[in-house]
Amino acid sequence: MVNQWSARAALRCVAGMGTALLCAIPLLASAQAYPAKTVKIVVGYSAGGAVDIVARTVGQSMAGSLGQAFIVENKPGAGTNIAVRSVIDAAPDGYTMLLAANALAANMALYQPAPFDAERDLVPVSLVGRVPVVIAVNAQAGYPSLASLITAAKAKPGELSFATPGNGSTPHLAVELFARAAGIKLMHVPYRGGAPAITDVIGGQLPLVAVNALEALPHVKSGKLKVLAVMSPTRTAIFPDVPTIAESGFPGFEASVWYGFVAPAATPKPIVALLHAEVQKALQTKEVRERMASVGGEVIPASAEQFGALIHSERLRYEKLVREANIKPD
Repeated sequence: MVNQWSARAALRCVAGMGTALLCAIPLLASAQAYPAKTVKIVVGYSAGGAVDIVARTVGQSMAGSLGQAFIVENKPGAGTNIAVRSVIDAAPDGYTMLLAANALAANMALYQPAPFDAERDLVPVSLVGRVPVVIAVNAQAGYPSLASLITAAKAKPGELSFATPGNGSTPHLAVELFARAAGIKLMHVPYRGGAPAITDVIGGQLPLVAVNALEALPHVKSGKLKVLAVMSPTRTAIFPDVPTIAESGFPGFEASVWYGFVAPAATPKPIVALLHAEVQKALQTKEVRERMASVGGEVIPASAEQFGALIHSERLRYEKLVREANIKPD
């Protein structure tokens, strides 16, 4: 009886293994054949911006490695929600990815009802890098340091204004976080992009602006802007002499514009793993590193799981801030 039972169990085991292998064959075959056609990278911003440049640079490197074209499709609008939705609705076959930034996490809190659930509807492929947000002032405004700015803001609560690229943008949320940590109240003036915000600060219409480091760089070089702090964990090579927000007395309130690839949630795991490996390979090339540096950023090699954890933690942070500060989208 024992031998008969063992035999039947063994047969069932073999049959089960056969079924598992049969189920795995299509996935393995698809991964081995991938990519068999052009891969599309969707970007929720206009062509020529930092996210677009990063997408094209990494895509070009991956195309050379995999032997297929990687094209960028720009879908600006609705705070990147149009682009995100198009990727969520795309076929989960590895031929459509999104190069996302912070808005992916922030928009779930900013827009109600939430336009999507990034952790349910998308799968993280790979983190790419980050660009620090900087707090800068008109060079003639009379604020030589962040401490002097805080002193002025405390003397006149709510009167000191700051410009940002838009309501709910990463720089806006970063300054709100900093203001709460510093115990000050600032007046937010949203613009439609970093360029007009900087123009009005240089023109003296308001004293303070928060933008990514790249946008501030030419105006710092010309002497029109002065950067008081970079909101990254470490100093940036762009402004090596400028202290970080932590060095200025506010650890834990770092803010950077981060970039990472995501794909439709049901994309086969072998393809996601292949894409992750190829992105990581691209990030090690001299061309990609130099291009990231040219847009003010740094490459951040990380696992897909680490990128997923970042999206989750950023989501929670933005939910808390949007709720407490009552921030609304434009």
